[in-house]
Amino acid sequence: MGSLLPTFIVFFAVIDPIGTVPVFVAVTQQHSAKDKRRIAVRASLIAACVLLFFVVAGEPILTAMNIPLEAFEIAGGIILFLFAISMIFGESKPEEEVKLVREAHETAIFPLAVPSIAGPGAMLAAVLQTENQRFGLVEQVQTTAVMFSVLLIAMLLMLASSHVQRLIGDSGASIISRVMGMILAATAVTSILGGIRGYFGL
Repeated sequence: MGSLLPTFIVFFAVIDPIGTVPVFVAVTQQHSAKDKRRIAVRASLIAACVLLFFVVAGEPILTAMNIPLEAFEIAGGIILFLFAISMIFGESKPEEEVKLVREAHETAIFPLAVPSIAGPGAMLAAVLQTENQRFGLVEQVQTTAVMFSVLLIAMLLMLASSHVQRLIGDSGASIISRVMGMILAATAVTSILGGIRGYFGL
């Protein structure tokens, strides 16, 4: 269980279920309670399918393109670090993605499922946390289950969005998003260092 906790923290940081709540509230403010429930479930299922695709096919695609996994780990770590920096110093996830709502039509898919839940950081994490060279099949299944558990938390928070929104507000979600950004930055640096060690055989 201890080894799964860091994985849970990584996915919780990149998926950011709490930061998804203000986005969901903005997307569904004109919908009925029944439609809100349908959108929350559909968005979660779509995000799960997207991330599962990267778990299953992400590494084979890299192999087919003759890209060393260490190179992807370094590149992914850099991108995750930039993503984390934007969470810490830039506009937080709720503030940035709420702006996408104005032009959104299929709200369950965009901007809710992608990029709010299954964003670039989550896609990269799905690949990096299930590397075939580092993790066996059982560990990959456990990691996928952890990822799905975070998606389940995101769905439950969306279903209870009105209560969560009143409890923490937009500012509370922004603060939590920045804390998650700091954790994600440390994880990204670890990924970069691991890729450098693997590539140069240190």
